[in-house]
Amino acid sequence: MADPIVIIPARMNATRLPGKPLADIHGAPMIVHVWRRAIAADVGPVFVAADDSRVVEAIASAGGKAVMTRFDHASGSDRIFEALGAIDAHGAHDIVINVQGDLPTIEPSVVRACLAPLAEPAVDIATLATPIIRAEEKDDPNVVKVIASEIDSTWARALYFTRARAPWGEGRLLHHIGLYAYRRDALRRFVAAAPSPLERREKLEQLRALEAGMRIDVALVDTAPLGVDAPEDLARARVLLAPRKHI
Repeated sequence: MADPIVIIPARMNATRLPGKPLADIHGAPMIVHVWRRAIAADVGPVFVAADDSRVVEAIASAGGKAVMTRFDHASGSDRIFEALGAIDAHGAHDIVINVQGDLPTIEPSVVRACLAPLAEPAVDIATLATPIIRAEEKDDPNVVKVIASEIDSTWARALYFTRARAPWGEGRLLHHIGLYAYRRDALRRFVAAAPSPLERREKLEQLRALEAGMRIDVALVDTAPLGVDAPEDLARARVLLAPRKHI
């Protein structure tokens, strides 16, 4: 039986939006919005892996649990692996879900969806994607595309990830959503491996797993959550999460 745990990495020193885990969205820090949505997904215990005591305090004030990690981790995957060792040293949880700390609009159902591909024992890592609808996103390098062999309308096997418009020809393009569900051993193998050549070239860490021969499958969902990377994204998040007025 699978026993998932959700860990949300939070890094204060983001280049384009410093301090973004604590950015206020209608009276609550962004990281608290993400934590609440992960709790609502109801797939397992939820922890935040922080590099700043202020994030730990914000989550504790909201009633949640957070652990301090090193500030110098190269990726969120490294951060959640350190946190996992502190939270669950005895290995009770066999699936680790990495929910990015800058996805304040993510739907709980989308968090749950990432578990479906792990029903296949050969899958090491599960992730998410959605069809690209907006034409301008097809050539946007900030919109990562996954080239995948589609198994059915809800499930595909990842062959490659790229910032370029791909694959060529007629057919839909898939926008990768950076949420991962790792088998625990797969996460251990991933963080132990050195960054790969394609990972460095594309600046996409998931390519390290593919180059190491790990299988990544993709659950296909209807929409992509807003990733907050810059001040304009934060402004949009505030609009999307504005309290609705009752008439």
